[in-house]
This record gives sequence, structure tokens and C-alpha cells, in this order.
Amino acid sequence: MNRVGWAAACGAMLYWTSATIAADTGIRIERVFGRNLPDAYKHPVSITELANGDLYLVYYGGSGEYGNDTGVRGSRLAKGSTHWTAPVVIADTPFRGDGNGVVWQAPDGLVWLFYVNRYGKTWSNSRIKFKVSYDEAETWSDSDMLSFDEGTMVRSRPIVLNNGDYLLPVYRETGNDQEFVGHTTASYFYRQKKETHDWVPTQPIHSKNGNLQPSVVQISDKYLVSYSRRAGGYGPKDGGFLVRSESNDGGFSWSPGTESKFPNPNAAIDFIKLQNGHLLLVYNDNGKSTRMPLTVAISTDGDKTYPYKRNIVNKPGDSAAYPTAIQTHDGKIHVVYTSEFRTVINHAAFDEAAILSSKEH
Repeated sequence: MNRVGWAAACGAMLYWTSATIAADTGIRIERVFGRNLPDAYKHPVSITELANGDLYLVYYGGSGEYGNDTGVRGSRLAKGSTHWTAPVVIADTPFRGDGNGVVWQAPDGLVWLFYVNRYGKTWSNSRIKFKVSYDEAETWSDSDMLSFDEGTMVRSRPIVLNNGDYLLPVYRETGNDQEFVGHTTASYFYRQKKETHDWVPTQPIHSKNGNLQPSVVQISDKYLVSYSRRAGGYGPKDGGFLVRSESNDGGFSWSPGTESKFPNPNAAIDFIKLQNGHLLLVYNDNGKSTRMPLTVAISTDGDKTYPYKRNIVNKPGDSAAYPTAIQTHDGKIHVVYTSEFRTVINHAAFDEAAILSSKEH
């Protein structure tokens, strides 16, 4: 089912009735926001742990994906609390749609909000904007442009490189089509050198059918690996795989993208490095059009193999889309995602052991 069609399909869904689901697998899933909020549309969701121990999430909401009334909302789960605060608007461009909010706290304490501003009828007309907060996301600065280039977008959080530079995954979407991502769509990165405020783009990662929404990890000082969503269509015959690229010079240049072994239904993924050095990939383990199941895979050998894999959500007929993963200081892994076709925001929490217990043979 295509992007626009998902919202229309949600009327046939059965809604979850419980506020939380605690499974004997060690994976706890909480329904954060449902259809009771004013925003009919809620998608995608991003999360960060703040220095004070709070969790803070953002999403963009409004009447629909391409509505000009969409804006970025923020909500907080204060340390020790069990309730998220009511979402409030933190970025809203008059008369234009905003999308793909990404929140991240840098090591110096500055909280960044990156998001997309759409200037036309498709995401191929978008630009990247940002705001910053100096007070743990309580208040936000005015907005500024990160990229003026048409079609540029953001989806994943930055990482801090071993030398202190920041690397922000971005992409440029082409095609000017709401139902098909152009084959010239390409991922790349913005790099902010330590103690500067300038974001400098790398060269794009080109691949056979196009790629977008990269996530990246650093394995050694020189060696980095990125996985990206495939481009193309959304139909049941438009199958494909995640696109993999690597850098051998610390993230300055990147290899052409090649198909990985991980199926991808033209849907976002996340890829992070855990505190113990293991790598975690969360994605929809389905190469066709369905964004289900939501699967977590772990590599303990630096991206060579992924023998540990578990479906953390598998509800036939539903969607579990656009996951964002973080590991908090206490070692807990958190994954936020949307379901019921972009109307519900969910928060999964588990220990790595819940995935390591599912070794494939």
C-alpha cells in the first residue's frame, strides 16, 4: 500500500485498548499517543535521552502527510515519571507543511531539532531547517536553514565521531511523485567539525535504484557503515533490500550503495552502536509493501554477521513504521515507532538480552 493510501486504510483497524503491553519476552511496549489527540496524522517519531535523564520525543502531526497545517510536536517523559506530557508545537512554518522531526542532544548539552519544510506538493520540493535548545528542550531558538538545496531531507539522528566531529545523515529525494521515490535519490551526510558551527556535505551515495534515509555507525576511527532505505515504489511487486555503504576514511567519502541481505519495503530503518560495541539494526523484515513485522537484529562482530534477530512487533494487518532506536545510560534500549497507519505513537523498551536470546541457527 502506498504512502497516501495508508491513512485511508486505518478506519478498518482494530485499536489497542491497553495502555501498555508487558510481554514475557522482556519487551515492554507502551502506547504513547493514540487517536484521541487532535492530530489525525502522527509520523515519524524521534527520541533522545537528555542529560537530566528525561526522554524527549518529537513527531510531525496535522491533517495528513502532505497537509500544509503540519508542524513538529514535542513531548517529555520526565525521569521517574510514567506519563508523557501532552505534545506541544515546537516548529510550525506558516502556510507550509513541516515534517520528519529529528531530536538529539549533543555532548556539549545543546539540543538540536532538525526538520523538513516542504515548498511544493512533494518531498522533492523540501529543505532542511533546524532549531536549538539551551535548556533541555524547554524552550527553542528561532529556526534557520541547514540546507537550501531542493529535495533535501533528514530522518536519522547524528552521531559523534571518535575525533569529536558530528555526522548528520541526510538525503535528497527526487522524482516529484507522491507514489514513487526517484532512482536518482541519494543519501549523504552533513559533517560539523568539532568546535565549529558549519555543516559541510559529503558526496552522495549512489545506488542502482536510489536510496534514502541513511543511518550510520562508526566501527573504528576510519571505518564506518551506513544502511539506507531503498527507493522506488510501494506496491507488492516493488520488493527490495536495504542499501549498504561504507567509508574507509572516517566518513569523508563513501562507497557506492549495494543491496544488503536485509529485506526492505521502501520503509525507514535505524542503525545504532550499543555501549558494548555491538550493532543494532531495527527494520521491517519484509521486502514487499508491508511495514510489518518490526524486527531487531544484533551484530557482535562489527557488521559481519547478524545471528541474533527477533520480531518485537508482529501484528498482521497493522503497520510498525519508521523506528528510531537509542540506548540510554542505564543500558536499556528504546525504540519508538508509529502504528495503525500513522495515527498511533508507540514506545518499546527492552534489554539487549531480549534479542540475544533469539540466536538464529
